[in-house]
Amino acid sequence: MSTSPTAPGATDDIVWMPADGGTATQVTPAEGRHHPHFTANPDRIYIYGQQQGLQSMRYDGTDVKTHLKVEGLRQPLSDEPLPASLALMGPSGDQAVAQVHNSLYRMAVPMVGGEAPTVTVTNPDAASVPVRKLTTVGGQFPAWSVEEEQVHFSAGNAHFRYDLAAARAAEDSAEAAPDSLKEEDDGPVYKPEETRIQIDAPRDVPRGTVALRGARVITMEGDEVIENADLVVENNRIAAAGKWGTVEIPDGAETIDVSGHTIIPGLVDTHAHLRPSWGLHKTQAWQYLINLAYGVTTTRDPQTSTTDVLTYADKVRSGRMLGPRIYSTGPGVFQSEQIESLGDARNVLRRYSDYYDTKTVKQYVAGDREQRQWIIEAARDLELMPTTEGALDLKMDLTQIIDGYPGHEHTFPVYPLYEDVIGLTAESRAAYTPTLLVNYGGPWAENYFYTRENPHDNAKLQHFMPHSEIDQRTRRKGMGAGPGPGGWFMEEEHVFDEQAETLAAIADQGGRAGVGSHGQLQGLGYHWELWAMATGGLSNRKTLRLATLTGADAIGLDQDVGSITPGKLADLVVLRKNPLDNLRYTQTIRYVMKNGRLYDGDTLDEVYPRSRELPTMWWQRTGPDGDVPGASRTRDGVSLDESLQN
Repeated sequence: MSTSPTAPGATDDIVWMPADGGTATQVTPAEGRHHPHFTANPDRIYIYGQQQGLQSMRYDGTDVKTHLKVEGLRQPLSDEPLPASLALMGPSGDQAVAQVHNSLYRMAVPMVGGEAPTVTVTNPDAASVPVRKLTTVGGQFPAWSVEEEQVHFSAGNAHFRYDLAAARAAEDSAEAAPDSLKEEDDGPVYKPEETRIQIDAPRDVPRGTVALRGARVITMEGDEVIENADLVVENNRIAAAGKWGTVEIPDGAETIDVSGHTIIPGLVDTHAHLRPSWGLHKTQAWQYLINLAYGVTTTRDPQTSTTDVLTYADKVRSGRMLGPRIYSTGPGVFQSEQIESLGDARNVLRRYSDYYDTKTVKQYVAGDREQRQWIIEAARDLELMPTTEGALDLKMDLTQIIDGYPGHEHTFPVYPLYEDVIGLTAESRAAYTPTLLVNYGGPWAENYFYTRENPHDNAKLQHFMPHSEIDQRTRRKGMGAGPGPGGWFMEEEHVFDEQAETLAAIADQGGRAGVGSHGQLQGLGYHWELWAMATGGLSNRKTLRLATLTGADAIGLDQDVGSITPGKLADLVVLRKNPLDNLRYTQTIRYVMKNGRLYDGDTLDEVYPRSRELPTMWWQRTGPDGDVPGASRTRDGVSLDESLQN
């Protein structure tokens, strides 16, 4: 069973069954193909696969015919062009609609007896068959109308209806018009009908007042630490924080004794690939639970590969799903967007500003420097905050910072770095999120922790993470036996401490940085990243500041989160021990407060304002029975360590 967005190695089948129910009959193994659909021909099933192209077959899986393949630009760092992610045959069987990255195209399907044609859509006018581009800002989920006169699709919260006949008429009219009447605007002469879909739901805002009394409070307001403090939260915002007895606690407020504990602001993950299930959404994403339980109250995913996260974020905001604050860039802006002008860049980025409402965008190796400059200019015009992919290219990294990009993801690929690069990065205020768990230039830092900790037996991980996910990451770490460059390395082979020195130098000069776990080990991985960052010479206080206020500033949220300041959102972590004494105490979590709701750090049972247990999750009810590999750490009742000692 896979609990991730995709299921590598899974063997899906295409099946048919009677409309009124009954036994499913296998048509064929899917083999990566998807979206079975139908035309006016009642005898064939149509299906699409990126490798196979648009195919059809009989209901028994025989007589497979390939009708066409569709491709776009060559992919970065690859000799292969980008294949269409989807192609759907029209009802008449002589035209298809295809999605290449985020653009939609209508094309003729020739009747051929030999090898199916490959249609390249990078230049529709020069394609081997008639091709029409249907989108300017992009689109998803294409569908033919029954009459085959329109193509329906969506972008974010908008539904579009593209009338093919109306588009042809508009183009013919524009072509026939005298030159004196033709407008200089080179935009499309036809625009599809657009309908916005709006569903309103109230935001989740708790009601009530609570005072957390007796803890040490590290506010992140300068070096302020309030011993024996009173911290008052009203509804979902911080009302006051001060020494015991100096803060007015309203009548009727609930009080919670947290004497001997330390309270810090909620942790901010600036590079959080959370990866909840795509397509068919879960009622509760385990990735959200485990991050919240580990004190992460705000997340920003820079490149989600999917728009599913937009719906998940709405569910969290409305209180229909428990989790940290979910922010993201949505899918990245890649070279396959074919940005050839500033106008193209504005059209592409309008998808994010006008339809996805992400407030931020990821420029992911989207072209040469001129193309990247168009994107940053368009982002400025549309009030989007862009970040960038490091991509193991120092020259590109530096030109992006010089050109004004406010964010840089992943480590610089070269170390050590000196004052020229350190000073540029610090003075530019570009937010540097090194993601040391997947650092460049040496073994990933996650391997250091995997081979020196025992996350497999971590009770908190076992409670919040499906055990199949734990096994996948922890039982074997040889090359090719797990995600990323796995294996065991001698300590001197690791370089993350040297990469962390670059981070420390940037931070010491006033630069911005964030803590990004990269989704390597949800929840606990954030703390590994935090501890790795401190190995470069940062003090515990400065490292905690990067994890909270500086991280919030890095993604534009410091006015609302990142410090324990009256008026800010009530996102807090109550620790059993003081992380200023030992940074590893960041995982000694007693309570987590997110948006004014207080949760038990071990169970996520709500403690305030409601007393409510977290429902039992499906993976907490299932597990292998008996003494089978993976279910027991013993053989014949004796552990391997005990066997070796004997």
